[in-house]
Amino acid sequence: MLDGEVEVDGEVVTRLGAKVDPRTAVVRVQGRRLPPMSANVYLALSKPRGVVSTMSDPQGRPTLGDHVVDRPERLFHVGRLDTDTEGLILLTNDGDLAQVLAHPSYEIDKTYVAEVEGVVEKDTLRRLGEGVVLDDGPVHPSAARLVSSHRPSGRSIVELVIHEGRNRIVRRLLDHLGHPVLRLTRTRVGPVALGRLRPGESRELTADELGTLLDLSGR
Repeated sequence: MLDGEVEVDGEVVTRLGAKVDPRTAVVRVQGRRLPPMSANVYLALSKPRGVVSTMSDPQGRPTLGDHVVDRPERLFHVGRLDTDTEGLILLTNDGDLAQVLAHPSYEIDKTYVAEVEGVVEKDTLRRLGEGVVLDDGPVHPSAARLVSSHRPSGRSIVELVIHEGRNRIVRRLLDHLGHPVLRLTRTRVGPVALGRLRPGESRELTADELGTLLDLSGR
């Protein structure tokens, strides 16, 4: 019995042997999206600090491409990270998906962990929760929490969830509040977590991660 657990293109499958096109059909099992059969690749890469968010660089600087030289596909990066920011960035040869996910209108949450100067107080977290107006407009983090603070050293670690994609937005936001960023790491993009990937390492996305990204992109 299928018990309504399988949906194809929004319709519950009620009989065994139903035919679907695995390349185009939107298939869900118990509500979870199964990615279509595809020759495309979808990677999570842990970008080291000092690496520019391009696949090649005429100036000879270290690039994302240096860390996937064993891949035969022509890969695109989904969005960017500042050269001095490390952590999770997505790579794919699905150019359409890369363009959609990078567009600010899709508002995909991204999680950052920042080591900052100063001891972050509750009032700073409150201001982050209410939103902050910068020179180029307001910023409204989805969440903000204090991970740790150390008064003797005068430093704190803050986690921010934000969907903004403006240039150096996290650094500018925290600097505006009096806490310049000393080190910044992106730990999550939507459903994809950095996890235990070490700088320079990459892995393929899981079926669950890719399925959720396709849903977020409207694909």
